[in-house]
Amino acid sequence: MGNGGLPNPKSSRAPRARASSSSPATAMASPATAKPKTTKKHSARLNNPFPRAVPASAFRSGDAAPPLSFGPLSKLAHAHDYPVGSRFRLSWNPSLGGAVSLARVSSSSSGGEPPSRVMWETIPGVAFVSAASATTEADECRGSFALRDGRARLVPDRQSVDRIRALYRRDVETGADSLRGAVFEASDQTRFPVLLITGVVSAKKADPASSCCCGLRARARAGKPVLSARYWVFLEEKSDTQVSFSVKIADYQWSCGHADPSSPTPAATTAPRPHRITLLSLRLRLAGRIHRNMSKKKKLSAGFPPQPQEEVSALLPSPERASADEEARPEEFNRVFLTYASDRDERFYGFGEQFSYMEFKGRRVPVLVQEQGIGRGDQPITFAANLISYRSGGNWSTTYAPSPFYMTSKMRSLYLEGYDYSIFDLTKPDRVQIQVYGNSVQGRILEGESPTELITSYTGSTGRPPVLPRWITSGAVVGMQGGTDAVRRVWSQLQDHDVPVSAFWLQDWVGQRKTAIGSQLWWNWEVDDDHYAGWKDLIRDLRSDGVRTMTYCNPCLVPVCEKGNARRHLYEEAKELGILVRDEAGEPYMMPNTAFDVAMLDLTNPEACSWFKGILRGMADEGVSGWMADFGEGLPLDARLHSGEDPVAAHNRYPELWARVNREFADECKPEEGLVFFVRAGFRESSRWAMLFWEGDQMVSWQANDGIKSSVVGLLSGGLSGIPLNHSDAGGYCTVDLPLLRYRRSEELLMRWMEVNAFTVVFRTHEGNKPGSNCQFYSNSRTLAHFARCAKMYKAWEFYRIHLVKEAAEKGLPVARHLFLHYPEDRRVQELTYQQFLVGTEMLVVPVLDKGRTAVTAYFPTSDGGSWRHVWTGQEFGGGRRSGHGSVGEATVHGFEAEVSAGVGCPAVFVRVGSPVGERFTRNLRDLGVI
Repeated sequence: MGNGGLPNPKSSRAPRARASSSSPATAMASPATAKPKTTKKHSARLNNPFPRAVPASAFRSGDAAPPLSFGPLSKLAHAHDYPVGSRFRLSWNPSLGGAVSLARVSSSSSGGEPPSRVMWETIPGVAFVSAASATTEADECRGSFALRDGRARLVPDRQSVDRIRALYRRDVETGADSLRGAVFEASDQTRFPVLLITGVVSAKKADPASSCCCGLRARARAGKPVLSARYWVFLEEKSDTQVSFSVKIADYQWSCGHADPSSPTPAATTAPRPHRITLLSLRLRLAGRIHRNMSKKKKLSAGFPPQPQEEVSALLPSPERASADEEARPEEFNRVFLTYASDRDERFYGFGEQFSYMEFKGRRVPVLVQEQGIGRGDQPITFAANLISYRSGGNWSTTYAPSPFYMTSKMRSLYLEGYDYSIFDLTKPDRVQIQVYGNSVQGRILEGESPTELITSYTGSTGRPPVLPRWITSGAVVGMQGGTDAVRRVWSQLQDHDVPVSAFWLQDWVGQRKTAIGSQLWWNWEVDDDHYAGWKDLIRDLRSDGVRTMTYCNPCLVPVCEKGNARRHLYEEAKELGILVRDEAGEPYMMPNTAFDVAMLDLTNPEACSWFKGILRGMADEGVSGWMADFGEGLPLDARLHSGEDPVAAHNRYPELWARVNREFADECKPEEGLVFFVRAGFRESSRWAMLFWEGDQMVSWQANDGIKSSVVGLLSGGLSGIPLNHSDAGGYCTVDLPLLRYRRSEELLMRWMEVNAFTVVFRTHEGNKPGSNCQFYSNSRTLAHFARCAKMYKAWEFYRIHLVKEAAEKGLPVARHLFLHYPEDRRVQELTYQQFLVGTEMLVVPVLDKGRTAVTAYFPTSDGGSWRHVWTGQEFGGGRRSGHGSVGEATVHGFEAEVSAGVGCPAVFVRVGSPVGERFTRNLRDLGVI
């Protein structure tokens, strides 16, 4: 039923394509960002099925971390504590090369008592700030992106700490010398004192026999040219649980020992002020760089006078002039590195919605919004996807909704602000290194005694979703396609089975188009009156039975000149208004979809946002109560935007802009029952704007990286990253139906996936991209009866769901929770991925995620002394029972495992013994005829 699906695994909801021969393009860059070289790979017929892993190793690795030194000032020669606001302290320890640590002052501390647990600390003798200048290389293919470091030009290998100073309001108002060159703005809310760390990053030229900075070959024993740049690190108390940090690195300078033998080395003094361009600096930037590209007959002497760049370039033969202009362009630092300490047994959680892993120690985690991929490492589908479309298979790190945030088993937590591409390198057991593609870094260090405290602190500043309207969580959301008659027929079947239904979600309300690869949606956001004849009558009739209607849209548009019944041509309207993302020629950027090209709204343009709200208004006026706000992850890295901002950073920001447009309309419209939209793409602050998430397009398989198991990992990792309201397509989405490669949704997979989703915040089905190849909830009497049973399980805990949704809005805590949130010191809990999860604190779900299984192994933590009761048999687990007790560091096993039956229709669900929630849930199951 519905459309015929797509031969390509991702349908119009998640475009994929045949890849193409590479065509290079360049991206706009902000003044502080190196211009990335972007290569398009959209339509090659065959591609490397094993593309190079991304990210590759950084050119600055933790194996050769630069040394740290400190100046001769007396305050740095001895250990000292500095206040950061009124609640935090930074400690300086000069031993072993020098290190700093940040801690919150214990509430019980007084006088000389030490601070409480350390929140953040550096490695003694290892630089915690460094920088580099490097080219950026990017590959792009239909929502899949790969960024790499190219040639590195400037790489300081040493850091000095010259001064640490607590600044008060009077220092800022009077313009203290230590603030010269720094960027700091105080406000009425600033909590003084603010701490400032200043120093220099530096490096000597590697080859002593090469040309010196002034254009001369260095003599024997002559001083090597020295690269140096001043940096500023600010620490500011932002709240009772947060300290913000910012790192800014000035323009680089060069000095020459033989030119000024009396000058001290940068490790013991400050660098030249950025605005003072000395003769030697100018010679390096202009003459020195040109010298390397000139013929040996053209040499610049030490007495060469400073000249404008165009005059120097004019000295070169014309074939060399273009190269000289390129090389002579002043470089800037466009990479910043932060390196700090980690314990060997420390476990890292978070980084947004991740699908393969819950814990990331030992990995390099890139934070870039993009398609999750088809297979993501599961074989053979990943091989096939990569072969026919460049990198479309994805890998363990590709995700729609990453976030530069983590928390650890040691209760340490940090997140980055801004939208620059970043990589968190956790491959070294004793450290964390963050690489940021920019020339500055801002972020926050969080304090908390538990994971729940850390999430509450984090979401307090990044944002939380609103309380959902009650209707969306009152019953199942039925995903349907096929037109009016199909919807009415299925609705009649659901009524016969007494299924609690809250809404019909009709993805194909805009009509379907026939393309070379099958049926796809018309991306022209108005109802197709032929496909859904009597649209308003259908909405009204469903509503009279208490059922809402939901639709679909995304921020892309297509020409619809071939669509005979189109009333509005939205692409042409947007093009005429100039509100589409543009290419380098200033024309609408047409991005390849599966079988057609699409344009994307430029949401950095306020006019585009206002215009699209008008589209949403038309939907709401027809009676639509909600919609899927799809996509948001595909902004090209070489786009031209209305705001003029760097498109690489805007790429990560775009999902937030997309969610914000939808949210602002939902808040402005305010119908009595409330509107609901759900998104798949996101970034750090998406929960401030998105009402609800879904996990995108999993395969219809049992596999770990992109099947039913990954849907549980995504649910729980998102919950640990500030995405508290999330769900997946029951049954999965991505179907492949080829002679030698078949992924079809089986009846058993559909039933088990329904059981999982009956315990998420929203219980929604989807027919998949190939409805005819998949088992559906309406396929036969067994699937209909099972769907009714799962919908009643979902209905039975509605009362608790209302409480948890409110808690998510108030504290940022997820509805479905990894056990780490409440049992963080249990080593067995720390190792869990998809095996089980909590619903709030009162229910425990251990789903069947493997084909043919009728029993599961459940782990029952007992550190809180509680017991759990099986809802189907009444058997209790817990109390004084413990097994496998042991410890590794501070993590200890406090619980036991037990095998529990879990036949189809009776998933392993437990309630806390003595819990009013558990008692009411069990009673409701009886009343609904499930028990």
